[in-house]
Amino acid sequence: METVVPIWQAVAIGGLIFSVFVSSFFNLTHRLRSLLQPWVLKRVLACDALIIRIQKYQHRYLDYFFSALSFVVSVPFYTAFLPLLFWSGHGKLARQMTILMAFCDYSGNCIKDIISAPRPNSPPVRRLTFTKDEVENAMEYGFPSSHTLNTVCLSGYLLHYVISYNRGGDPFTDLVGYIVVCLLVGLIGFGRMYLGMHSLIDIIGGLVFGLVILSLWLTVHNSLDYFIVLGQNVESFWAILSVLLLFAYPTPELPTPSFEFHTAFDGVALGIVTGVRQTYHQFHHERVPRIFTPQLPLSIFSGRMLVGIPTILLVKICSKTLAKWTLPIISNTLGIPIRSTTYIPALFESTGNKKSNKAGGHVRSFFQQGSLDVDTGIRFLQYAGLAWSVVDLVPTLFFYLGL
Repeated sequence: METVVPIWQAVAIGGLIFSVFVSSFFNLTHRLRSLLQPWVLKRVLACDALIIRIQKYQHRYLDYFFSALSFVVSVPFYTAFLPLLFWSGHGKLARQMTILMAFCDYSGNCIKDIISAPRPNSPPVRRLTFTKDEVENAMEYGFPSSHTLNTVCLSGYLLHYVISYNRGGDPFTDLVGYIVVCLLVGLIGFGRMYLGMHSLIDIIGGLVFGLVILSLWLTVHNSLDYFIVLGQNVESFWAILSVLLLFAYPTPELPTPSFEFHTAFDGVALGIVTGVRQTYHQFHHERVPRIFTPQLPLSIFSGRMLVGIPTILLVKICSKTLAKWTLPIISNTLGIPIRSTTYIPALFESTGNKKSNKAGGHVRSFFQQGSLDVDTGIRFLQYAGLAWSVVDLVPTLFFYLGL
C-alpha cells in the first residue's frame, strides 16, 4: 500500500527546519538573550534579600521536607513513576503525561538556555543540594523554575484526568482536588526559594509558563492521543521530529546539563510512541485491566514491578552499549566526524574544546566545530530503548508470565 504523507506533517517538519536555519543565520538566541536577560537578572538580584529572610527560619526538618518534596516532582521521580502508570492499566494517562513531560522539559529548558539567567547568589543565599539530581539542577540556569512548571502541568493534567474519569462525582471532591494541586504548587514554589535554588521571578515564570502549556495541552491532548494511537505515518514523523528537536535547541551562554535532559526525554517520547503504536491493541487500549480491580489486584501488580523494573534497567544498559558500538561505526562509514565528551574515551578532545562542546543542541554549535557530539546520539537511543521496553517488551513478558 502506498504511504501518503499528510500535508500538515510536511509543513510542520519543513517549518521546523526553516526556523532552525533562520535562528542560526540571524543569531536569534543571542538577540533574545540580550533583550531579556538584563530584565530577569535585575529581579533575581533584587530577590536575594527575600530568600535570606525566608532562610532565617531554617530548620533541619524543613530542609528534609522541602528536599523530599522537590524530589517527588523531579524528573528522576517521574522517570520511575511513569512506567508504573503504564503497567497499572492507565495507558492513556501514562502516555499523555510522558509526552507532556517531554514537552515541558523541552520548553522550560529552551527558555532557561535562551535567557541564561543565573540562580540566586550563593553566598549570601544558602543553597541546599542533598541529592545528585539537585547538584545537576543547580548547574542549570534559573529562569523559569522547572519544578514549578512541571508541577503545574503534570498535577493539573492528572487532576483533569481524575475528574474526567469520575464524571458525575462529588463536586466537593473536585474542589478538594483543586485545593490540593494549588497547595502543592505553592509549597513547591516556596520550597525552591527556601532551598536557595530559585528566586521569586523564577517561580512566577514557572507558574505562568506552566499555566500556558497546560491550557494548550488540554486543548490538543485528545487529538494528539488519537494521532499517536490511530494516526497515519506516525513513527516516521515522530522519528524525524525527535531528531530535529536535537538541533532546534538554543546554545546557552555557558555549558549546562539542560540539553542532556532534553535529549533523554526526547528519546523517551520516541520510544513510547513507537512502542504504543506496535502494541496498542494488545496492551494499551481502554479495556485493559486496571489496578485495584479483580482483574489486576495489588499482588499481580507487585509481580509486574518485580519483573518490569529490572527488565527496563537491563534494556537501558544494553541500549547504551549497542549505541556506543554502532554509532561510531556508522559515522565513520558515512564519513561524519564525531567527538565524545563522556561515553567514548578514544574520542575525547582537549579540555578547552570539551568545555565549549557541552553547549550542543544548535545547528551553529554542531557544525562550526567540524564534528558531531556522538554522546547526544548515544543518550537519545539509550532512553528511546528504555521507553520502548516499558510499553512493548515488558508488557509482552507480562502476557507470557500471566501477569
